Amino acid sequence: MRKLNDILVKTGREAFYEIVPAVVHTLIGSAILVPALIFLPVAVSMILLPLIYMPLVYGAFYAYHMRTLGEPNGVRAVFRGAVKGFVPSAVFGFFCSLLALILVSTWWYYGGKSGVLYMAIAVFQTYFVAMALVSQFYALQLVLQKDMGIFRAMGESVKLMLRHPGYTIGAFFQAFFLGLLLTVTVVGVLAIYSGVLAVYLHQAADNVLNPDRDKDEETKQAQGLGTLPGNAG
Repeated sequence: MRKLNDILVKTGREAFYEIVPAVVHTLIGSAILVPALIFLPVAVSMILLPLIYMPLVYGAFYAYHMRTLGEPNGVRAVFRGAVKGFVPSAVFGFFCSLLALILVSTWWYYGGKSGVLYMAIAVFQTYFVAMALVSQFYALQLVLQKDMGIFRAMGESVKLMLRHPGYTIGAFFQAFFLGLLLTVTVVGVLAIYSGVLAVYLHQAADNVLNPDRDKDEETKQAQGLGTLPGNAG
């Protein structure tokens, strides 16, 4: 398996070469996200985002996956992916909304009370939400790369997290801090993050699902080098 730093470097290189598609794919989802967050009530946003925004994010993931297969990955691919992945992405979106609701309600109820016990409960609930999110790090990629149903993919994602806990936690927080880093750039998180995240998640999941791929490629390259002029004898 490759190291996380290698995946991050490869993600940056891929995003640089594909900067225009990354921006376009992200802006399609942001066209829904920004108005929902600014103008709509919170309750409506909690329903609208899983039903509309998450399928478009999945569409960006699908478009990048098509690129890795050598297929067309333009704007049509985003909408085609959003339609094909509507059910799994909506289920995943409602799962994330539920975790967000748990987190907000926990700090609203326990955070305003004094006492070590209440603070301990709030911290534990925060840890529970964070680990629940980490456990689903591979879910959408399993749907995409392995053609699994969403509930099977969520179960398999938990198994992969337990099999590779350090790698998964590190990859999750690396993706999270990558978003924080983009928020302070001139480009801004809403202009590129989903497109970059599509590259990063695909690479991180593929590294776990196909850990020997790099070894096979290195072996082929080494065998090819042996036939070059100057390498014989």
